Amino acid sequence: MNVEHNEIIRNYQRELEYIIENMTERSRLLLHCCCAPCSSYVTEYLHKYFDITVFFYNPNITGEKEYIKRKEELKRYLREAPYGNGIVFLDGDYEPERFADISRGLENEPERGRRCTECYRLRLEKTARVARDGGYDYFCTTLSISPHKDAERLMRIGEELAGICGVRYLPSDFKKRNGYKRSIELSKEYGLYRQDYCGCEFSIKNKKNE
Repeated sequence: MNVEHNEIIRNYQRELEYIIENMTERSRLLLHCCCAPCSSYVTEYLHKYFDITVFFYNPNITGEKEYIKRKEELKRYLREAPYGNGIVFLDGDYEPERFADISRGLENEPERGRRCTECYRLRLEKTARVARDGGYDYFCTTLSISPHKDAERLMRIGEELAGICGVRYLPSDFKKRNGYKRSIELSKEYGLYRQDYCGCEFSIKNKKNE
């Protein structure tokens, strides 16, 4: 195993499985969700072990019409999924001005660069604070299911915020165990809207330039 700078390579999926195996009762989880396709597998997997509240908070999405479309599609999936009536939907505010603020000065950053890091932090910070105020046991995000998202970066931010807010961040890399593949299967089964960009104006421009 190649380990640089004396760092231990963590397997977040195994850490999650360890937590699940050692749970003596169901825990409350506030799950930040970005869209229906990413949420499909994650909720299917976790609902067996956690009492889940889905938190839709995505100020990065450009255009209120697109924002509403993604939110309503997630709500539809939860209505139609066999376990969906056991999941609570919590609607976050649409605050595009907050994404504009954190993006200022980072407009020319490449995809997956510093702007994306600040976007992750913006959404996870709000999730952590809502989890703290709501008395949840854990919080995390569905973002790590995407092959375009850096699970290690999400974990680092999540654990930093956990220390600040006093709510545990659930170890996760949901693309593992064929999670991404399963999300595609569920998207086809339920006819879910699968967007081809993350949501922000910069990802739209990047998509057009590909």
